[in-house]
Amino acid sequence: MKPGISDMQKIHKYLKERGEQLDSEIAAATRIPLEDVLLHLSELSKRGDVIACHTTRFIKGKKSEGMLYRVSGYTPAASPGRKPKAKAAQ
Repeated sequence: MKPGISDMQKIHKYLKERGEQLDSEIAAATRIPLEDVLLHLSELSKRGDVIACHTTRFIKGKKSEGMLYRVSGYTPAASPGRKPKAKAAQ
C-alpha cells in the first residue's frame, strides 16, 4: 500500500476501477482482511459512497451468499470496441 492511502480509500478506488464486486473478492484483491473490509464497506455505505446488495449465487449447485458492492452514482466508461446499433423500423 502506498503511504498516505487508507484502506478505505484503497477499497473505494478498487470498486471504482473494477465495478461491482463481492466482499470476499474485494478482500482478496486489496489484501485487506475480510473483517476489516466489511467494517470499511459498512462505513462507506453509511456515508453513501457505496451501494450494497445481498446476493445468493449457485456455483456448481452449491449455494453461496455474500454482499455485492459498487460505487454510488458512478457509471464506468463503455468498453472499447463496436457496439450494436438499433435497427431502423421498416
